[in-house]
Amino acid sequence: MTRLEFKGALSLHAGDRPLGGPERIELLAAIGETGSISAAARLVGMSYKGAWDAIDAMNNLADEPLVVRAAGGRRGGGTTLTARGQRLVDAFRAVAAEHARYVARLGALDEASSRDLRLMRRFALRTSARNQLAGTVVALAPGEVNDLIELRLPGGQALRVTITRASTEELALAVGVEAIALIKASAVILVPVDDDAADGNRLDGTVVAIHRDAADAEVRLELDGGGVLVAVTPGERIDALQLAEGRPVCAVIDASSVLLGTTG
Repeated sequence: MTRLEFKGALSLHAGDRPLGGPERIELLAAIGETGSISAAARLVGMSYKGAWDAIDAMNNLADEPLVVRAAGGRRGGGTTLTARGQRLVDAFRAVAAEHARYVARLGALDEASSRDLRLMRRFALRTSARNQLAGTVVALAPGEVNDLIELRLPGGQALRVTITRASTEELALAVGVEAIALIKASAVILVPVDDDAADGNRLDGTVVAIHRDAADAEVRLELDGGGVLVAVTPGERIDALQLAEGRPVCAVIDASSVLLGTTG
């Protein structure tokens, strides 16, 4: 399992509106050092126009000007960082230093605490897919266009997923990487546990709840080994399978109906 690494970024706000992050602060600092907007822009890798746009935005949002055009200087004029602007640079750098120490302390957490934080990150994921199953990549079979990824779910069952090669690379998937499988409830097909004819992933479980309306039914399964899966199926399918709470059932899911996500 890849060890969790902590990174962070600071941003500056005026009320609910963002002033910017470290790049804009460094622009202010460079103006203070050079007294020239063009020289400061070169130092921080901005265009001249981009630098002035950033300065205008910060001046408009700040409680008082951070940068002013000054008379005199080379070519008849210059740019000056105000005392307020310098205080802002100093304050941001102090906060950034404390933030770096905080991130370093997070990085020193023991493995148990790191697992807890990974779990918190999963909780923050919002998606329209009803089912979210965490797993670990245990096999990856590359193809010319699509790759076949196999996840091992916490209960030990396997879930195979077909995604494009580009998606595999974008998600940096490899054996040992943790991933989250997203499955729409309507993509889960319920069959008897002894039905070997259905193609696709087969996850065995036990019915724990059935909620019906006039047309469809929502079935909650407790998967063997742990975890919950929800299926939405026509009501007549429930009757045909004679499903009821406590009865075993098999959930069949096509590999192409599963989306993968990572929190890295």
